[in-house]
Amino acid sequence: MVGQSRKWMILVATTWIQAFTGTNFDFSSYSSQLKTVLGISQVQLNYLSVASDMGKALGWCSGVSLMYFPLWAVMFMAAFMGLFGYGLQWFVIQRTITLPYVLVFLLCLLAGCSICWFNTVCYVLCIRHFQTNRALALSLTISFNGVSAALYSLIANAINPADDNLYLLLNAVVPLFTSGVALIPLLRRPPPIQPLSREATYRDSRIFLCLNILAVVTGLYLLLLNSLSSKISNARILLVGAIFLLILPLCLPGIAYAREWARRNMPWSFQNDDSSNFNLANPDDLELHKELIAENESGNVVNATSYGMVDKQGCSWCFGKVMEKDRLTVLGEEHSARLLIRRWDFWLYYAAYFCGGTIGLVYSNNLGQICESLGYGTKTSSLVTLYSSCSFFGRLLAASPDFLRDKLYFARTGWLAVALVPTPIAFLLLTLSGSEAMLRAGTGLIGISSGFVFSAAVSVTSELFGPNSAGVNHNILITNIPIGSLLYGLLAALVYDSNEGSSLIRENFLKEATLCMGRSCYRQTFIWWGCISVVGLASSVLLFLRTRAAYNRFERNRCRTESSS
Repeated sequence: MVGQSRKWMILVATTWIQAFTGTNFDFSSYSSQLKTVLGISQVQLNYLSVASDMGKALGWCSGVSLMYFPLWAVMFMAAFMGLFGYGLQWFVIQRTITLPYVLVFLLCLLAGCSICWFNTVCYVLCIRHFQTNRALALSLTISFNGVSAALYSLIANAINPADDNLYLLLNAVVPLFTSGVALIPLLRRPPPIQPLSREATYRDSRIFLCLNILAVVTGLYLLLLNSLSSKISNARILLVGAIFLLILPLCLPGIAYAREWARRNMPWSFQNDDSSNFNLANPDDLELHKELIAENESGNVVNATSYGMVDKQGCSWCFGKVMEKDRLTVLGEEHSARLLIRRWDFWLYYAAYFCGGTIGLVYSNNLGQICESLGYGTKTSSLVTLYSSCSFFGRLLAASPDFLRDKLYFARTGWLAVALVPTPIAFLLLTLSGSEAMLRAGTGLIGISSGFVFSAAVSVTSELFGPNSAGVNHNILITNIPIGSLLYGLLAALVYDSNEGSSLIRENFLKEATLCMGRSCYRQTFIWWGCISVVGLASSVLLFLRTRAAYNRFERNRCRTESSS
């Protein structure tokens, strides 16, 4: 019982870490001030955002460090990276010190690395302590990373609403403080991992359902009440409420265990209780994965590593050789990096992420300049909060395949394709109108879409290319983030700087910064981004069509196993 209680404390601590370490989401809140102080162009500012995203390409370093250091040590390494990277940037933007552009670039790179290291720590904690409900634990904790900008906006308004430079100081200090709070459950020796009984799995499923409901309440609280935080007094009250909602999950496991005790000692009180039939995770799924792979290797089904051999039943209408070549026929098969890059399914998946989720991240990095060019510079903070909150809900929605599996089964790659639909619609709205209402609608749609992709990607990678290889394979997948950040951001910056409406703002006798005003600053960029997002949507649809048979085969075997047991 003590060991089970500890894993829930670790889960809550992981949500805290995720909630306060998504510091890349508030870049737009201070990017305009940083651009002015450094006296740089939009292209140079884009390189700084790329440097922050490049930290994700170095995610393998955190995995290697875990081979030599305990989790808590890696967590504090990440915290001190952020303290150093963001802290020195804060001194620069406060004009306390002066650093050349190259050093600021390296500081952004270091700060980006800290985010990736925090994410690695959280992934490992969820995987170690929630083997049966791994997908639910990952989806829940990753979702809180999307609410970071809303929390930081609330904290900044509670201190000084007029100081946008405060975000950099908070980015430096808050993750270190959060790491200190989360250290207590991490230091205790983990209990030996034991397989859960079916009753324990049902209980955990109920707790996860309650935690997700509470997460939705937290997101709505931050989204709907953030507009009231412009006054310091209101912001402080709202901040206390947000902290209370983040601490409240600690009580839910205790309530569940008390209910279980009452069920054992007072059974007459639960005679009409059918909640034991409720389950979000099947403890036999992992074994079923192994059985299917064993059958695959023994030749009972088509071998997934035999190129060109495909189960063509029901798929004769597919798009020729592109749809037939090297198709996955079974889920969960382990893929080495060499085999991974030879898979057509992987490159379709890579294109869907590159042209879908990543383009949403680049949009958020440019949100400050987008608001400024459209004349809504004073609304930047609220729009960043809107994107953050919608990204949070998108991440929560990524758990929908696990919640709806028994009532409405749909391949996770199909959900991924559905999630990418709002992005081209959003860019169409932004192209047609520059009104504040359209800007908010487009920002919300992009936030939901990209948030879903970021959260679902971990589970999709594990299902398609093997759970044991997911760490390495997912780091290969997210190399598209710095590449997309560079290319998409450079496109937007070149259009911004070359626009005829651009003007020069002289910061001092030596430095100048470009400023573009009007819809034309980003209209062409929105058109290009919209077309690219359509390519991502098409890639996700092709991925769904190619993997649908494997998902259906897995679901049929799962239903057969449940009925026989």
